[in-house]
Amino acid sequence: MSAHYPYERRKCYRRLCAILSWFIILILITIFLIWLILRPTKPHFILEDATVYTFNLTTTSATLNLLTTTLQLSLAARNPNKRIGIYYDRLDVYATYRGQQITPPTSLPASYQGHKEVTVWSPFVNGNAVPVAVYLGMEISQDQNAGRVLINVRVDGRVRWKVGTFISGRYRLNVNCPAYLSFGGGEYSSNSVLVGSTAKYQLVQQCYVDV
Repeated sequence: MSAHYPYERRKCYRRLCAILSWFIILILITIFLIWLILRPTKPHFILEDATVYTFNLTTTSATLNLLTTTLQLSLAARNPNKRIGIYYDRLDVYATYRGQQITPPTSLPASYQGHKEVTVWSPFVNGNAVPVAVYLGMEISQDQNAGRVLINVRVDGRVRWKVGTFISGRYRLNVNCPAYLSFGGGEYSSNSVLVGSTAKYQLVQQCYVDV
């Protein structure tokens, strides 16, 4: 009788482990099916406007160009989902010109975005005497002389999805917002207004979002 009892106890443990395993699997399958049914849609980003305080290129030698940039951006993000919330755990915004980063990243505060909500950030991005390649310096000068410079406002970060009480793992977020800035002779394009000695560009530019 005493030898038979440990065998029965081990058998009960195995059954209990099997039941718990199947229960966990069932929960995971249920979450996965809910996830497929809800089909989360990536957030929509819009670059609403950009105020240019500084955009100066300085040539110090035949091999060195320095670009100083100061911008204030108005960046809006919208959660298009009806039943899914979005956690923005970390967002860094910066500016690039023809693929080269021209400002250090500016961190945006972590936030939660409920269903169909809109969040607006107004960060400053600053790059003080950032070295740029010689050919890029020539292209910046040519663009300024032509009266129009294309920069790209980029956002890199991590997001999580919230479905009910379930919160997903982190996903990488990449946002690219093209922005055309007008220069030359004190004449500004129809999408800009003078704010003191600076120009504020009304862009309302849809951004490309990849999650």
